[in-house]
Amino acid sequence: MQAMTVLLIIGGLLLLALGGEVLVRGAGGLARSLGMSPLLVGLTVVAFATSAPELAVSVQSASAGTPGLAVGNVVGSNIANVLLILGLSAVIAPLTVASKLVRRDVPVMIGVSVLVLVLSLDQKLDAVDGLILLTVMIAYLVGTIIGSREATVSVRAEPAESEGGRRSLWLDGILVAVGVAMLVLGAGWLVDGATAVAHAWGVSDLIIGLTVVAVGTSLPELATSLVATLRGERDIAVGNIVGSCVFNLGIVLSTTALVSGGGVPVEASAVRFDMPVMVAAAVVLLPVAFIGGSIARWEGAAFVAFYAAYLVYLVLTALQHSMLPAFSLAMTAFVLPLAALTLIVLSVAEWRRR
Repeated sequence: MQAMTVLLIIGGLLLLALGGEVLVRGAGGLARSLGMSPLLVGLTVVAFATSAPELAVSVQSASAGTPGLAVGNVVGSNIANVLLILGLSAVIAPLTVASKLVRRDVPVMIGVSVLVLVLSLDQKLDAVDGLILLTVMIAYLVGTIIGSREATVSVRAEPAESEGGRRSLWLDGILVAVGVAMLVLGAGWLVDGATAVAHAWGVSDLIIGLTVVAVGTSLPELATSLVATLRGERDIAVGNIVGSCVFNLGIVLSTTALVSGGGVPVEASAVRFDMPVMVAAAVVLLPVAFIGGSIARWEGAAFVAFYAAYLVYLVLTALQHSMLPAFSLAMTAFVLPLAALTLIVLSVAEWRRR
């Protein structure tokens, strides 16, 4: 691998991480000035800000003629968001889940995930599919904002009368602009480096998108959720992940499909395996969040373990390793059924308790 390729990947990841952090800080400041609740901030402003890397990478990938990277980036990011990032956050401290998330937002995430899978059955996301996803996303945003108006605590700054408030708004606006610029530049570098790696190693764009690029573009979500967890802002931590997953599917994929002239082709392997894993991760989050109204440390550790198993499967598949059949049998015959049975038993017990 050439040194320039390594520098492109490292520089792209760093710019994405730093740009996401700058963008989150600026967007969060603007949101606080508007008096938005922490949960609404996590579901909308922070989720959109941390999904900006996925949007930049996917659009850049589609424009560069590597649409497999675009789809793999979104699907892989959603899997990483739920299993890796939410899992790590819960390991640090148990996450309290608002009942509104269980009743509305997580089911929406599941529904949009299933919708993307259904639209991809023909192995293509065209402009019509993009319009459908965008319409669903707009409806979700409108419903979220309207439904949160009564619960929003009005803690508004005074930007119109206060010189300090005006300075704060200007500074937050500059942070947003700088963050977006860093994300766009970092996305270009990362796509170029990842494409070079895929060609040099003979690995498909989909695998690269599902692993290196997906985790790299999820760094803003990781930083935001971990910091929010450590500061006790659990609503922002969980809301950020759920909102980011919905944004990735409703905004990133729809925009990519709309800007791609002939649509975005979806590899058959993604439809058969990766997208069902994405749907399964979203579905599993619902009973986990429902049980006790929180995500416990052991549940977070289980999420991280399942993400590690997913990565192992991807690597074994790419290498066509002899251990692949045994690993697949162990997961499908023992680990996954046991995990499903545990969730069913605990969910029934929680339902009876309530």
